[in-house]
Amino acid sequence: MIETIDPTTERVLERIPLMEAAQIDAVLEAAARRVAPWSALSLDERAAVLRAIAVRMRAQSDSLARTAVREMGKPIVQARAEVEKCARAFDYFAEHAAAMLAPQSAPTEASRSYVAFRPLGALLAIMPWNFPYWQVVRAAAPALMAGNTLVLKHAANTTRCALELERVVREAGAPDGCFGVVIARGDAIDKVVGDPRIAAVTLTGSERAGAAVATAAGESLKKCVLELGGSDAFVVLSDADLEAAAKTAVTARFQNNGESCIAAKRFIVESPVYDEFLAAFVERAKELVVGNPMEERVQIGPCARADLRQTIGEQVQGTLAAGARTALGGRAPERAGYFYEPTIVADVLPGMRMFEEEVFGPAAAVVRASDREHALALANASVYGLGSSLWTRDLHAAEAFASRVEAGAVFINGMVASDPRLPFGGVKKSGYGRELSTFGIHEFVNVQTVWIG
Repeated sequence: MIETIDPTTERVLERIPLMEAAQIDAVLEAAARRVAPWSALSLDERAAVLRAIAVRMRAQSDSLARTAVREMGKPIVQARAEVEKCARAFDYFAEHAAAMLAPQSAPTEASRSYVAFRPLGALLAIMPWNFPYWQVVRAAAPALMAGNTLVLKHAANTTRCALELERVVREAGAPDGCFGVVIARGDAIDKVVGDPRIAAVTLTGSERAGAAVATAAGESLKKCVLELGGSDAFVVLSDADLEAAAKTAVTARFQNNGESCIAAKRFIVESPVYDEFLAAFVERAKELVVGNPMEERVQIGPCARADLRQTIGEQVQGTLAAGARTALGGRAPERAGYFYEPTIVADVLPGMRMFEEEVFGPAAAVVRASDREHALALANASVYGLGSSLWTRDLHAAEAFASRVEAGAVFINGMVASDPRLPFGGVKKSGYGRELSTFGIHEFVNVQTVWIG
């Protein structure tokens, strides 16, 4: 059994049976058999299915959102926004995939030569709990439009979200086998990765999970895309609009209870404005409403699991013991649920836990930089390279700065966010490959050369 627990009450929500080998086999077989007839449909026909999924997701937004809140604790307002973002992604790829997948002329001495984009087959998507719908949809929408089918292995604690998404896709009219769910333990997934009916793998998760899946995929010579952890730098230079930076900093760090791979985690501030920014950051963070995430006014819910809250507490205390100081919060309140106070730790230095590790929860590290070059060096002093945010009024200098940042995305005077129109992914131990946009849809196609003599 998989046992899902409400992180707000610590009560068991439901117990869901693990699939037996024959059930998993049936899901894989259905996905493999559906590839040929699904890819034979026109792009317009596949787009109609995606649009129908979007309509159904919007119609069931509140129900879907409540399921996410119960399973992983995000605030209900943010959960509804996640469902809407999924619907927009389905609509986006339904509208734009034809242009993304159109054959590209490549003139040679042949009478005609071009590049075509053919489906790969059945994809395995191994997805995490923190955005239980969006993480899946940003892989599924482009994959389905490209003519692939998809098998989802979701995080155990969001199993019901996986089943709800499968239901919505089915009720929207997607043929059987287009989108299936495997309910299995993580340690059993290597066999699925290696199954010859799986053509490629996409994973969003931890560095450890990524290494394990990449190893299994490599042994089977299968393409994989990995979107892993992040310790994103939020760099504030001395000429920045500090009010705007501080306001965005609160959202960038504490949205989704701080449980986001692209959340800002290391706030690197140039020395002349360090104290002013820190004060504004703390004051705005104090306004966050912590409580039952089902309540509309609540902005911070519980951590998704007890072990996650414990890890955050250990990271904060370890950083303080190394010489940093508490500017806000720093403890788990005495109440039911896996809550942890919004926390800001100041005077963090390289080598301290909150600088070196990914902090997956509502705790921020503020770091002092002596000048711009030092700020850049600190931003790049990480094994991760997912996203980075830069705040300055000098946009010309900002673009030059961005060109030297070791990250998959740099947002200037804005918050790092995923967007179907833009490629999403990282470098270093944040993974490889891209999701979303033209780059994402091309990750899981056969880029086929056609040469006519």
